[in-house]
Amino acid sequence: MEPFQRGRYRVRLSETAADLDTALALRGRCFRGGGGQSDRDAFDDLCAHILVEDAASGALVCCFRLLPLRDAQSISGSYAAQFYDLDGLRSFEGPMIEMGRFCIAPECRDPDILRLAWAALGRMVDEMGAELLFGCSSFQGTEAEAYHDAFALLKDRHVAPRRWRPRVKAPSVFRFAQKLSALRPDVKRAMRSMPPLLRSYLSLGGWVSDHAVVDRDLGTLHVFTGLEIRAIPPARARLLRTLSN
Repeated sequence: MEPFQRGRYRVRLSETAADLDTALALRGRCFRGGGGQSDRDAFDDLCAHILVEDAASGALVCCFRLLPLRDAQSISGSYAAQFYDLDGLRSFEGPMIEMGRFCIAPECRDPDILRLAWAALGRMVDEMGAELLFGCSSFQGTEAEAYHDAFALLKDRHVAPRRWRPRVKAPSVFRFAQKLSALRPDVKRAMRSMPPLLRSYLSLGGWVSDHAVVDRDLGTLHVFTGLEIRAIPPARARLLRTLSN
């Protein structure tokens, strides 16, 4: 991916060890509560790392990593496969990209950051010919009660097609489709508590697992999230391409 700039932000691939260290520092703040605790894992050496920077200062405001998979048979080597039984996706045709460790600096509230991150994703999807974008979308904290409306909305509108649906693998999960079957969500409250990245996935036609994994290492609840590229509404796809060109 060639670097590009829109307004005050520049988007590029990590190129050096120092670039990755800067991304890891931001991830440490967002996922580990700061304090210098490392967020590095074995997947970092396999991934491309996308950086969104303030063009004037060079400060990193957003980062995430992408793991390209040549076909569905490779999905067992993904980060998400540690937590979800993904056998249903083995029959999916076409290359895939796993997105992970998406984070925005807590002090940065500009919605253009998320839009440009998605533009970079769109460019990488086009360049790699990917047919499926997937990852784990995280809710802060490990108590599901605060997110009942959000989970009920996911249950009602956004659970994965049965043929692709991830099955339970992790030892600790919240089966929201089952537990909240009778709950009718307050949609406004649900959307307020929905992570911005997940809202973006859903607006493009994405779907989720029927359960959330309780990840005590990162202190989150996360759902498997998939986006079939050919299912993205044409107007949204054109917008993403416009942002990245």
